[in-house]
Amino acid sequence: MGETKIPDPAVMPVDREAWWRHPLHLVNFMNAYATYRDLRSLDGVRAVLIVGPGQGLDTVVLRWQGFEVTTLDIDELSHADHIGSVHEMNMFGDRQFDVVVASHVLEHFAAAHTERALAEIARVGRYALIYLPVHGRHLRLRLTPGVRDWDWSVIADVGRWWERPDGLEPRYCEGQHFWEVGLRGFRVKDLERRLSAFFEVIRGYRNPEWLASHNFVLRSRRWSSR
Repeated sequence: MGETKIPDPAVMPVDREAWWRHPLHLVNFMNAYATYRDLRSLDGVRAVLIVGPGQGLDTVVLRWQGFEVTTLDIDELSHADHIGSVHEMNMFGDRQFDVVVASHVLEHFAAAHTERALAEIARVGRYALIYLPVHGRHLRLRLTPGVRDWDWSVIADVGRWWERPDGLEPRYCEGQHFWEVGLRGFRVKDLERRLSAFFEVIRGYRNPEWLASHNFVLRSRRWSSR
């Protein structure tokens, strides 16, 4: 038997013309706010690389707030500043950016490319914000009594948690995702272990406003001691 072929990173298997023109949803704004808030929590951040800028809301918000934003996308229809893949960012120099933002990007290509992508992110940026999709449907009972900042939630996720993605075939999110957080081999602890090879995990959290997103705030190990 021959070797298993690993699919190269590629554009999303959707009607891309329609996707780029698709109206924004509330979650786009929730995700943009999470990005802005996480960036503000880091010291000395100005130059930001956004990998996979989507429909551009994050870029507009961050530039409006004074950040120097550069964009990278594999899809030419994105009109990003640079066209290319996150696992081969040869167009950028070492530590060129203060932060690299990769929001709901890594799951769109075969799992075998993940380590190389993480190594590239850690090379070109001092910090990273990596946001990933949580598998399944999400139910929440939330209590916000309006006193101080009290906010309590009970969350239940419903999905095929016993499955182990092969990382070679996009079986999730209508054929767009090769894997998702929570599946076997991709539990939060598994992802933290993989991230820790390249980053110090400053913070990992479930976005309370968009339960489908698990967010990591990271510091590159390559530059943390310099």
